[in-house]
Amino acid sequence: MYDTPNASADVAAKATKISAKNVQVYYGDTHAIKDVDVEIQDKMVTAFIGPSGCGKSTFLRCLNRMNDTIDVCRVEGDINLDGENIYDPKVDPVQLRAKVGMVFQKPNPFPKSIYDNIAYGPRIHGLAKNKAELDEIVEKSLRRGAIWEEVKDRLHAPGTGLSGGQQQRLCIARAVATEPEVLLMDEPCSALDPIATAQVEELIDELRENYSVVIVTHSMQQAARVSQKTAFFHLGNLVEFGETGQIFTNPEDPRTESYITGRIG
Repeated sequence: MYDTPNASADVAAKATKISAKNVQVYYGDTHAIKDVDVEIQDKMVTAFIGPSGCGKSTFLRCLNRMNDTIDVCRVEGDINLDGENIYDPKVDPVQLRAKVGMVFQKPNPFPKSIYDNIAYGPRIHGLAKNKAELDEIVEKSLRRGAIWEEVKDRLHAPGTGLSGGQQQRLCIARAVATEPEVLLMDEPCSALDPIATAQVEELIDELRENYSVVIVTHSMQQAARVSQKTAFFHLGNLVEFGETGQIFTNPEDPRTESYITGRIG
């Protein structure tokens, strides 16, 4: 069941893309994330697993400052992207989110055409000088989202008219349109049927050639299928982090083993 796309040498050779040290997250008086240290490598899929409410999505949202939008949320510690502190006051969160794209649990296409869903980010960030360049970005992004062949003849139809699985691939294409370096995915398949899930998982495997991908998933099988590194969260703590194959077959912490074998969660 746990057939992992792992290669130890491959894991060891990748550069660190995001480094988090001593990260604490508070919602008001609630200490939601405690003392998290993790290094996320480039061009690799890192999965965050753990029971509901364990902090995995909260920590994911720290990586592109999405928690800034929650008034009572406070983040402490260091999170560096390519050695730069993303919480430095000089960092513009909008520019950061162009570099660190995000795909959410429920597909959320804009109420615009398929074309305009993709073109929106590049327009805001001035990535295209003219219509021809924008057309090229839209096609390239839709190809990267593995949905070009399905939508190329209806680019001006609304994105909301697509099926759930197509909408999620459209949202992934939209996220890559701003040429990000990191893609965060918060349970991207939980609203999808098994066929659409398989298509998105295949896409995630292809995306790691160009991006560092971090995925939160409640499905251990999915983590085993798509990731090379896995982090197990429990009650706001990062319990264990390592190569996916090792986490699933030979975990070091008894809490990890209890979760994987279904005794907690």
